[in-house]
Amino acid sequence: MKGYVFVMLKTGTNTTTDEEFIDSCFSGHLQNIKRLVKEDKLIVAGPLGKNENKYRGIFILDVSTIEEAEELIQTDPAINSKLLAADLYKWYGSAALPVYIETSDKIWKVGF
Repeated sequence: MKGYVFVMLKTGTNTTTDEEFIDSCFSGHLQNIKRLVKEDKLIVAGPLGKNENKYRGIFILDVSTIEEAEELIQTDPAINSKLLAADLYKWYGSAALPVYIETSDKIWKVGF
């Protein structure tokens, strides 16, 4: 077992309808995800289907403290602009989880 930080992303308090602003923030959100993956800080990320709780997606961060996770997620334009909000929790899972993305990439390249 290894400690991580689980991030539950949900709809934020910013209710703007400015599509250009929203598109820019979510483009930055995706770029930030890629950056965190390259830095080996983000090991799982993905959207959730529509739900009554306004949950939008999850991150699992390979960091040991909530404080470090807070610093990382504040670099996300969608979170910073309050289009998304985040709840952070200490989470314990397999120590093999950090190889998830690398292993998934190898499997996807094989093709079926």
